[in-house]
Amino acid sequence: MAAFRRMISFGSNRTLTPPSLLTFRRGIAFKLFVGGLSVHTTEKGLTDAFSDCGQVIEAKIITDRVSERSKGFGFVTFASRVEAANAISQMNGKALNGRDIFVDYAKPTYFKSTGMPIARGPPELPTVDS
Repeated sequence: MAAFRRMISFGSNRTLTPPSLLTFRRGIAFKLFVGGLSVHTTEKGLTDAFSDCGQVIEAKIITDRVSERSKGFGFVTFASRVEAANAISQMNGKALNGRDIFVDYAKPTYFKSTGMPIARGPPELPTVDS
């Protein structure tokens, strides 16, 4: 992916905008952050809970890579701004599987470069010309 970015932005100092930010700005779909989820909440259960507020395009629960258990938060994507706003007003502070959940608009992720060069082996020793 990084190589692809370098190919496209070759000769310019601009970086590419992440696709999630483009989707968020264009208004194609509206993604909501859902925090405070129970470890027993499934993606189907999350979809069912939010389907009363509008058309749910996707429901994703973030899991730990090693244990594959829920990290306690997820994302729900709606088809329109009105449905997303309706979901925030209806579901924020409600109980889902015994836990009160927090619902807000998801913030896009930014890929920040650290500016540090990648090490490619031992440093070269300076040559001394005689």
